[in-house]
Amino acid sequence: MALCVLSVAGMGQAQVMGEEAELDRLRVKAEDAMGNDDAESAAMSMGRAALMAGQLAKRQSDSGLQHTFKTAEHLYRSQEHGYRAIALFRRAGGELPASAGVCGSLQLAQLELQHAQEGLNRQVQAPATNAHAARLGTVRQTTDDWTTLLESMHADFRCSR
Repeated sequence: MALCVLSVAGMGQAQVMGEEAELDRLRVKAEDAMGNDDAESAAMSMGRAALMAGQLAKRQSDSGLQHTFKTAEHLYRSQEHGYRAIALFRRAGGELPASAGVCGSLQLAQLELQHAQEGLNRQVQAPATNAHAARLGTVRQTTDDWTTLLESMHADFRCSR
């Protein structure tokens, strides 16, 4: 009986690890899409990554890791809205100043970014594992990089704040 319980617990852990790998794959897929000037595909991949991060947050027993995934969910939502703004801008012909729809998407991106930054500022506990520390470091660095990029997008698209 104990072997059966251990086996089921091991499968649950394997599923979470598989979902973390899928989360990372979706992030890379979005970055690749942006590298290929495909903002629409990048937005869809980041939306899926945000959903996956939210699911992973709900399944964590470690509150620190749960908080990290929740923060990542906000970051990925911000990136999704930002990439969607780029796609809308291009679809509309790239005329400046950008449309209200583009600027609205950037405002949503900014709001989600603020939630991510708040999450990073109130990290509940130090990472318990090296893997958690690495994931938190990636979220922190990506948030810093995305902050700079989002600020320049507001200026480039001539959107008021």
